[in-house]
Amino acid sequence: MKSNMMTVMKKELIRFFTDRRMVLTTLLMPGIMIYLLYSLMGQGFTSQFEDAEDFKAKVQVVSLSENMRLLWGQDDIPLKFTELSGEQEKEKALEALAEQESEYHLVVCFPENFDQLTEEYKVSSGLPAPAVEVYYNSSNTDSQSAYGIVTKLLDSYEASMANKFDVNVEGQYDLASEEDISAQVFSMMVPMLMMAFLFSGCMAVAPESIAGEKERGTIATLLVTPLKRSHLAMGKVISLSIIAILSGLSSFLGTMLSLPKLMGDGDAINASVYSMQDYLTLLLVILSTVLVIVAVVSIVSAFAKNVKEATGWVTPIMIVSMLLGVTSMVESLCKTEPVWFLIPLYNSVQCMNAIFSLNVDIVNIAVTVVSNICYAGIGVLVLTKMFDNEKVMFSK
Repeated sequence: MKSNMMTVMKKELIRFFTDRRMVLTTLLMPGIMIYLLYSLMGQGFTSQFEDAEDFKAKVQVVSLSENMRLLWGQDDIPLKFTELSGEQEKEKALEALAEQESEYHLVVCFPENFDQLTEEYKVSSGLPAPAVEVYYNSSNTDSQSAYGIVTKLLDSYEASMANKFDVNVEGQYDLASEEDISAQVFSMMVPMLMMAFLFSGCMAVAPESIAGEKERGTIATLLVTPLKRSHLAMGKVISLSIIAILSGLSSFLGTMLSLPKLMGDGDAINASVYSMQDYLTLLLVILSTVLVIVAVVSIVSAFAKNVKEATGWVTPIMIVSMLLGVTSMVESLCKTEPVWFLIPLYNSVQCMNAIFSLNVDIVNIAVTVVSNICYAGIGVLVLTKMFDNEKVMFSK
């Protein structure tokens, strides 16, 4: 049995690793492309935020009051203003802003004697409060940013007129540690990404190995040999699992290395908060998960007549697995009772979530690994029966 399985495994591994294009596209490219993509996205986000910090709103103002002139003239206020006089200048400024022909981002109109009106205004009077008009152009990004700056300044000024206390003036008030922040980010994002990577790795090799051989007619050569069908099924599942794991690990490494750059803060997001035991537990979950995925994809591929049909049938299953991956982001869908860890794929997602959240439950891990191995074993038995069925294996 062992020699027969090793023969099948050796055949599949040699076929894969001697194909340079398959090695490049399945093992190397996923991790490299994910690392480059996420790193570039992170740099883009960071530069965007840096540009936003240097941004200053250019504002044209009508009837600027003395108090607002003093407030807006401070050096730390991200705002430059110029005053307009007369209704005609105001109309020209509004027209230029509407046509996006103005170098200014906003036109702000205060009522005459604004300071006096606000000082004398009583809420209990029931009269309308003095109104400030802020004109902007939402189709212009800078105008939108400037609108946010000015409205925030006006809201702060309004609040300061009845200010009775301050909140968090000085000091560090965020009590979350670096470990807590890293665990939150990784537990939300990585399980979904990991499921997508593992399924992609399986889809890259399993349909070609089974449906591809049916399409080329080479599966008949294997089936007429004295090789037991169970040995053939196990050999294919194990060899394909090895390749899928290598592909998934490539993508996983690319994600883990680039995630701090994607989040824009390499100091706050740090994968070193996880111990070697956490990574070994994660590897155990991944190994058992890949066995299930490969078994499912292999069964679907055995039913299909060609690679194209197999890929089409497997795609909906991949979408379902990614939807299950999203459950790690929804607290109400994250269960801790062991019975929930009997559900294939969902159990793997929740185990990954627990590992990255630093809340590992050994019982749930054990239930997941054992149940996944059982499901993979059932898949091998089903695949064996399919290899014995000539109508399935030789259908046209």
